[in-house]
Amino acid sequence: MSPATRHRPTSPDAVRRRALVNRLNLTTGFGLLVARLGRARRRPGPEGLILAEGYRLKFPIAGAFTVGNVVLTARTFDELEASSPGVLGHESRHAWQYYRLGLAFFPLYGAAAAWSWLRFRDPAIGNVFEKQAGLVSGSYVESALHRPQRRRPDVRN
Repeated sequence: MSPATRHRPTSPDAVRRRALVNRLNLTTGFGLLVARLGRARRRPGPEGLILAEGYRLKFPIAGAFTVGNVVLTARTFDELEASSPGVLGHESRHAWQYYRLGLAFFPLYGAAAAWSWLRFRDPAIGNVFEKQAGLVSGSYVESALHRPQRRRPDVRN
């Protein structure tokens, strides 16, 4: 198992600190607003996350996504975990990215997704934030099809 996809147990103090910082940096509040706009049902989740199920907006296109400490999905988390085991660990790692970057996460993630799209025609495969959260646990599959083409040197005889 890759270190990027392995789930690391988190101490209760660290989880509380993440929840507090993500409230103070406004990302969790924004996530709660997004959940309300998407008419999602909220409930407490593991590691201090807030799970928002039944999200109804069509953006972003994702099985699940995280804003601050709020993880949103159009489905239920039981269905999501059954089809994508480990996805909550992946989303928890995104919550740690918000902890470190605050609101700056949004433009930085957008730039990383744009770069990935230009390079791989996929917003996640080359996205540093998705790679750090674990592509496989996020239901992204990295394959040779998603690696950039290497240029062959022009060899003339």
